Amino acid sequence: MGETIHIAMDDGHSMPVYHAVPEDRRRGGLVLVQEIFGVTEHIRELCDEFASEGYEVLSPGLFDRVEPGCALGYSGADWERAVAIARGEHDWEQGLRDTQRCIDWLKQRGGPLFIVGYCFGGSVAWRMAQTSPDLAAASCYYGGFIATRFAEEPPLCAAICHFAKFDTMVDFAAVEKLIAKDHPTAQIFVYEAGHGFNSDRRKDYHPPSADLALERTLALFRACGG
Repeated sequence: MGETIHIAMDDGHSMPVYHAVPEDRRRGGLVLVQEIFGVTEHIRELCDEFASEGYEVLSPGLFDRVEPGCALGYSGADWERAVAIARGEHDWEQGLRDTQRCIDWLKQRGGPLFIVGYCFGGSVAWRMAQTSPDLAAASCYYGGFIATRFAEEPPLCAAICHFAKFDTMVDFAAVEKLIAKDHPTAQIFVYEAGHGFNSDRRKDYHPPSADLALERTLALFRACGG
């Protein structure tokens, strides 16, 4: 359904961005933010799925400056490379600006704007919900920074977070503290699953949790104009 296009970022970098367009009614624009593995086949399939629901989707290759065309595997050397990029080589603040650039691009197309992110991308989506004035809603999947680095500020738009009770990569004590903050614009959901439960490529894939999280995501977007 989709194709890779290139969009100029604020520093002039021509970034590959997966672009999926709905065939029928357009409900709005959606930025879908990658896991640490890049814009993989799984991420592209998610974009196509949201496009089939009526959203024009952009998924930027946020690691392209350090790993051109980044689409890594889930284990071994690829896993180690993904972690090295996400935790060291990637410029977090530049990545937020890149994400905003995609929001700006979709803004020109009209309609409400949404964001969804997974793992690394979940943290990006949450931070954008706190800082971008352009978003109608955000759905943030098991991002490690959400509760440890960015828990204090409430989102500017309606936001939901999806965390896994048995996630070994996210500090669940911090998640509980985030829940206790009871931000008026945020709702936190906890699933009986492990990290990466939304991905059918990963060992912790949990279809009931994935289905429920998607249902909640779409319901939020619909309630916020999409």
